[in-house]
Amino acid sequence: MSNHDSHEEHCEHKGPHVVSLGLLATVLIVLLGLTGLTVVTGKMDLHGFDLAVAMLIATVKASIVCLIFMHLYWDRKFNGMIFLFAVMLLGLFLAFGVLDLGQYQANVDAYRADQIQP
Repeated sequence: MSNHDSHEEHCEHKGPHVVSLGLLATVLIVLLGLTGLTVVTGKMDLHGFDLAVAMLIATVKASIVCLIFMHLYWDRKFNGMIFLFAVMLLGLFLAFGVLDLGQYQANVDAYRADQIQP
């Protein structure tokens, strides 16, 4: 038994994944639509939720790219779970960063005011 044979016994998939042209066209339309939605929401005043909406749309787009073009949709479910865990940790990291944004704003404003005055 060669190493190649033992690898195939442990893999859930056999052979390459061939993605249909219809699925690729659908993904193209969805990604273009989400890009258009990003442009539209970027011009709107969302009362402080601009960054959150942009990050949500970007996360959905990145997830679609990873699922389809990196073949996570057809790969082992463990790999998909690792990807989702990484996305959740990134979201948690960004959430803590956003919580800290307003903490020092008064100091920044005071510093800028001092720099403007002669």
